[in-house]
Amino acid sequence: MPPELSPGLSIVVPIYCGKQTLSTLANRIEKVLASGHMAFELLLVNDCSPDDSWKGIQDLAAEKPWIRGIHLMRNYGQHNALLAGVRQARFDRIVTLDDDLQHPPEAIPLLLAKLDEGFDVVYAPPLGEKHGALRNFSSVATKTLLKYVLGVAVARNVASFRAFRTELRNAFADYHSPTVFLDVLLTWATSSFASVPVRHEERACGTSGYTFWKLVLHSINMVTSFSTLPLRFAGLMGSIAILFGICLLALILLMWLLGGIPVRGFTMLATMLIIFSGVQLMSLGILGEYLARMYLRSMGRPPYVIKSTTSVPGPTR
Repeated sequence: MPPELSPGLSIVVPIYCGKQTLSTLANRIEKVLASGHMAFELLLVNDCSPDDSWKGIQDLAAEKPWIRGIHLMRNYGQHNALLAGVRQARFDRIVTLDDDLQHPPEAIPLLLAKLDEGFDVVYAPPLGEKHGALRNFSSVATKTLLKYVLGVAVARNVASFRAFRTELRNAFADYHSPTVFLDVLLTWATSSFASVPVRHEERACGTSGYTFWKLVLHSINMVTSFSTLPLRFAGLMGSIAILFGICLLALILLMWLLGGIPVRGFTMLATMLIIFSGVQLMSLGILGEYLARMYLRSMGRPPYVIKSTTSVPGPTR
């Protein structure tokens, strides 16, 4: 059962190889929120980092009573770690951001102010992304896919820097699939979205774990886990192939009836076989992806497992 909510703010940050930025991130958040007369907490979810991030989280939690640490059993992925933190949040509003300091904590009041206008989810899309051209292209493609495949109107503004009402998690409280995409889960609860563009700062250290091919795989997982459009696309391709075959057969019969022209062309026959075989194999591949998702869910594989946590402190105002 999720903890009972109190007025305030829970900040959820997934941590992976973020030991060098933890202290700076916590200090900047404290500077922004400490004078706001609002109860708040910082949940640092260690996604089984190979460095000493968990030790750094434990030290920060011992030093600052408003920080809570969550240590996962293994590396589950960014959105799985976010889900773990969201389900542990104790306050009625949540802000999520990355641990690389590219999302300025100083912009948190802007998101909360927009949330107070009556929206349920507020995104903070970057004014200018600090990634390479290929990464930026794949990011735009993923957001476009989210918009047109899943029907999320605000998808072009989706960002990992977001604020939303904690009560929205009730819509996916029973969700236990290993494939997690938080922004899709939020659409299960509300259609009230807004955005506030903020500056995108340079990465403090290291490199992003999201490469081009990882984003491609992420998009495939997102579409096959939360949409039936690929199945409809496979059906459409099959229908087009059948229609094309019927038209070709009608043309051949017409040619034979009008002039007795014999049907020639091994090249045409081979081409048709390749086209129809390709459609069949592609359809089987799409069905295989869905069967794999069903298989993983039937195994009861959890989206995350918590190994340990730091002690639960009292709120800070």
